Amino acid sequence: MNKMTKLLLTAGLMMTATLAIAHSGHGEQVNNGFLSGLLHPMMGLDHLLAMGAIGFWSIRQNTTMKRGTPLFVVGGMIAGASLAWAGVSLAGIETGIAMSVLLVGVLIATLAKLPTAIGGTLVALFMVAHGYAHGTEMTQGSSLLLYMAGFVVATLAITFVGRGLGTMMLKADNRITRALGGVVAIIGGVLAAG
Repeated sequence: MNKMTKLLLTAGLMMTATLAIAHSGHGEQVNNGFLSGLLHPMMGLDHLLAMGAIGFWSIRQNTTMKRGTPLFVVGGMIAGASLAWAGVSLAGIETGIAMSVLLVGVLIATLAKLPTAIGGTLVALFMVAHGYAHGTEMTQGSSLLLYMAGFVVATLAITFVGRGLGTMMLKADNRITRALGGVVAIIGGVLAAG
């Protein structure tokens, strides 16, 4: 199996997980902190698209931004979850999540290149919203550290799948990348409107 087939298969499997349930941690779900944290980012189309699309977009950025994106993603996720666990109330989180999908789609569609300070801040802010949602939806009785370790691993995995796909798309016609960005932006717009 070649690299492209593996990446597409992985992305396909991650996308089909969203058909089962929007988010883990509700009802009679697995009450293991690590597993719950690991599954949560993979169970929502909004999380999958944002993290994967950020990874995809980061490949066309300057070297510092490209290398730093996984750190900005994880840092934002941990910061957002920490705010939730500290009891800080943030309004409009679901809208922020949907807007992160829309905006990263626009960044991909326009082939936008941002300075590291702006791009890194934007990515971290996107991920604060996602991390906050993860923090508020942690399964009761889960270990905080295990849950956080799980969603960090999942977040990095999704981001690196996006980066892999972005790397392969560097050799493709830019119109395909622009179209993919447009699709992501449209889905983000639908999520924001819903």
